[in-house]
Amino acid sequence: MAGPVLAEIEEARDLMEAGHFEEARTALWPAARSGNADAEELIGVMYALGLGVEQDYTRAFEWYLRSAMKGHPGAQSGVGWYYETGLGMPQPDLVRAYLWYVLSAIGGDPDAAISQEEVVKKMTQEQIDKAHVLINDYKVWMYPFR
Repeated sequence: MAGPVLAEIEEARDLMEAGHFEEARTALWPAARSGNADAEELIGVMYALGLGVEQDYTRAFEWYLRSAMKGHPGAQSGVGWYYETGLGMPQPDLVRAYLWYVLSAIGGDPDAAISQEEVVKKMTQEQIDKAHVLINDYKVWMYPFR
């Protein structure tokens, strides 16, 4: 990550902690627009919780997804949660919830393994098998050495 971008993200985190969400979003926007996964994930958090913006589950999911596709473990867990609950989408998708929790766990998110264990209890063997086909597709390019 480039120096100035890192500084912008740290500044934005400090602003969020201080409750200055509009300023934080302004600080994050350039990095998010240029595809920085940390910035995208933080904007996802803002939409998810309605921090400085109107709460919007659909937009939260989309920002998490952009970040998740770049391998951000926290965003991957967020994507899994949206698929599990079905918030901001027509219905829950347990296959994709499980997929994203597994990818998040591989990426090192500490809560993802617990979420994975919980969602699998609600799944049929067929759904689990489908998820593993997708996991293998994603893993090859997302985590080539794991």
